[in-house]
Amino acid sequence: MKLFGYYRSSTSFRLRIALQLKGLEYENVPVNLLKSEQKGDAFSSRNPFASVPMLEAGGRDRAQSMALIEWLDEAYPAHPLLPADIEERYTARELAYAIATELHAPLNLPVLQYLKNEYGKSQEEIGEWYRHWLAKTLDPVEKRLAQLGTGDFLFDKPGLFEVVLLPQMYNARRFDFDFSAKPHMTRIETACLALEPFQRAHPDNQTDNPE
Repeated sequence: MKLFGYYRSSTSFRLRIALQLKGLEYENVPVNLLKSEQKGDAFSSRNPFASVPMLEAGGRDRAQSMALIEWLDEAYPAHPLLPADIEERYTARELAYAIATELHAPLNLPVLQYLKNEYGKSQEEIGEWYRHWLAKTLDPVEKRLAQLGTGDFLFDKPGLFEVVLLPQMYNARRFDFDFSAKPHMTRIETACLALEPFQRAHPDNQTDNPE
């Protein structure tokens, strides 16, 4: 497998975590979003979405992180990311898809660049935008975690929800989002970051991280 991604992309981060949790080997192929490499003919001819991540696997190029994660779970059933129980699977999807569908679209790089270049918004104003939409979704996610009485993970081990949550929290912290009133999320984050798969997948430990 070849994973085409960007070290700080939350969707690429999701795929790295999923691959690590499932114990699957892959080659990391950096795509520099700041240089718009994903829009070049060499990449977009293979992935018409011109986005990362893209996974070269099973004889085809696969895009869209959430579809990719579920495909991985079906194609490689060992170390499943979704629980066996149907109600637990629903809960994992409810929380993961809330983050993936409500937050990625208004907070991804092209939108932030559009706010800056087309509307002349300052970095401070963009930060306010970012934190507003984060709160709109992360506040109810935290409430649901409280209702469920979660511990270190949503269930007994990290799965789909943690795969989606951790990258979003990483990006949120870059924009100074306040997690002080979110003890369930921060407990899950701490427990995940203590595990080797999350450490290996972390942006700080990627070859294309310039720092």
